[in-house]
Amino acid sequence: MNFSIHLNDTLIRRLQQIAQETGRSRNALIREAVENWLASREQRPWPQEVLDFQGVPDAVPFEQGRVDLLPPHEPFDALST
Repeated sequence: MNFSIHLNDTLIRRLQQIAQETGRSRNALIREAVENWLASREQRPWPQEVLDFQGVPDAVPFEQGRVDLLPPHEPFDALST
């Protein structure tokens, strides 16, 4: 499928420079950029190594660090004003 896109002069110059440096067409570079962007947006499942992780038996639980925390001095909303 063919379609038109509009790029500003700076992007066109940069694209043309990379095309010349790599010996590839601007269309090929744009197609690769779109493919890479779409791939980066895909939801990927966690790797099996992460799903299989059972923790470190001798490690102190993360929540244990909360025991010694003091309550905040003022409400969180008051800090943002």
